[in-house]
Amino acid sequence: LPPSITTVDDLAYFYLDLIDVLALDDLIVVGASFGGWIAAEIGVRCAHAMASMVLVDSLGIKVGGRETRDIVDLHAVDDAELPKLLFADPARHGPNYKTLPDEDLLLIAKNNEALTLFGWQPYMHNPKLRDRLRRIPVPTLVLWGAEDRVVRESYGRAFAAAIPGARFEAIPQAGHLSYVEQPETFNAVMKSFLDQARH
Repeated sequence: LPPSITTVDDLAYFYLDLIDVLALDDLIVVGASFGGWIAAEIGVRCAHAMASMVLVDSLGIKVGGRETRDIVDLHAVDDAELPKLLFADPARHGPNYKTLPDEDLLLIAKNNEALTLFGWQPYMHNPKLRDRLRRIPVPTLVLWGAEDRVVRESYGRAFAAAIPGARFEAIPQAGHLSYVEQPETFNAVMKSFLDQARH
C-alpha cells in the first residue's frame, strides 16, 4: 500500500486515475459493503466514464443521530458472532475458520487491517457523503439483503433516497453478503436493472 493512500478519499482518486490511465469508458461500477462506499465516493467526484452503478449493502453514510450507531462495529464482534451478522443463514454460509487454508486466513487478516485503516475514524462513513450523493448522475441500483444485520434495510433505503432516481431492491433471505447467499436472485435483479439502464 503506497504511503500516500490513507483514506477512502485517496482510494477514490486512485481509481479515478486508473480509469483515466486505462482509458476506460461506459463502465458498470459495482461495489459491495466497503467497496460500495468507495464506488459512491467515485460517483460523486467524477462519473464521466460510468454508464451505471450498483451499490450492494454499502457502507459510507451517516443516517441516524450523533449517538446512533448505523453500522455494527465489526471489530467488537468475536468470530462466533460475525456470521450471524453477515448471513441470514449463518449455519449454511458462515466460514469455518478452523478449516480455512492459511492463505485464506492471511487474506482475511489483511482485509480486516485495511478496513481498520480506512474506516476507523469516523467509523465506516464520511460525514459529508450523504449530502454529496445527489451528484451521482448515472442510473443507480441500491441492492440490499433484507436480513442484513450489519447495516439494516432502512439504512439502504436512506442511501437510495439520497441518489437522484436510484432504484432500491431488497433480496429476501439474504444478509450483508446477498451475492453469496442468494446469487441467482442477486444476478437476476442486477441484470434486469442493467438491461433497463442501457435503454
